[in-house]
Amino acid sequence: QVHLVESGGGLVQAGGSLRLSCAVYGRTVSTYVMGWFRQAPGKQREAVAAISIGGNTNYADSVKGRFTISRERAKNTAYLLMNSLKPEDTAVYSCAATSRVLNLNPGLYDYWGQGTQVTVSS
Repeated sequence: QVHLVESGGGLVQAGGSLRLSCAVYGRTVSTYVMGWFRQAPGKQREAVAAISIGGNTNYADSVKGRFTISRERAKNTAYLLMNSLKPEDTAVYSCAATSRVLNLNPGLYDYWGQGTQVTVSS
C-alpha cells in the first residue's frame, strides 16, 4: 500500500514562495507519475502540476512559469515549488500518485495524501 504525506503549507504574503513536499511510503517515488492538485473552499478540485517517471512535466495554465514540480529519488519525495504566489492560489494542496501515463486528471490518480493548507494574503 502506498501512503503519501504532504508538508510545507502555511501562510505567505502575495509575491512570496513556498515549497510543498510529498513523502512517499510503501513504494519508490520514481515508480509513479506524481501530481499536485488543489481545492479552494466552494470550488472543485483542480490540477496544478504532474511529473512523469521519466521527468516530463505538465502544468495548469494558471501556474505555468510560477510553479515547479520535481522529485528526489534519494528522499522518496516529490516537491512543488511555488513562486510569485497570488491570493487566488489559496487552497488545500494534495499530492497524488498514479501508475498511468502523465496526466492532470484527478480521476486517474490512485493514491492521495491528506492535503496541506496554503493561504496567500494580499
